[in-house]
Amino acid sequence: MPRPQLAVHRHDRGKRVLITLAGEIDLESAPLIGTALARCLSDGIRTIDIDLTAVTFCDCTGLNVFLHAAQQTTEAGGTLRLHHPPPTLDLILDLTGSEVLLLDVPIGHRSPPFGDVPASTARPPRHRNVPLDSVLSGDAQ
Repeated sequence: MPRPQLAVHRHDRGKRVLITLAGEIDLESAPLIGTALARCLSDGIRTIDIDLTAVTFCDCTGLNVFLHAAQQTTEAGGTLRLHHPPPTLDLILDLTGSEVLLLDVPIGHRSPPFGDVPASTARPPRHRNVPLDSVLSGDAQ
């Protein structure tokens, strides 16, 4: 069986962690993410930021892992946020309405169905452009 085409890197900073993912997130590789996120919670981490800049593909299996991890993190009194999702995941988040659960998108700022919105009424960006150095240092709120 070939190895999953996904790299998972963990960068701890006190009770906060940045998980950097690179590659493809699908049925085969998603369990790696679930394991890494569960380990963060068992290690006492309560603020989890996930950098998806280097992710080239993510299907609904990845979304399910992120939603499950977000629920577990919330139940433990923490937060989990995705940063810089790839276009495939961005579309899935939009179609399912899950961006309010996983991205820093204020409730009520979702785009209308089918996206036919004049530029003057378009919603704000789906995720903050926060430098990941700020996330690691704890400066990002």
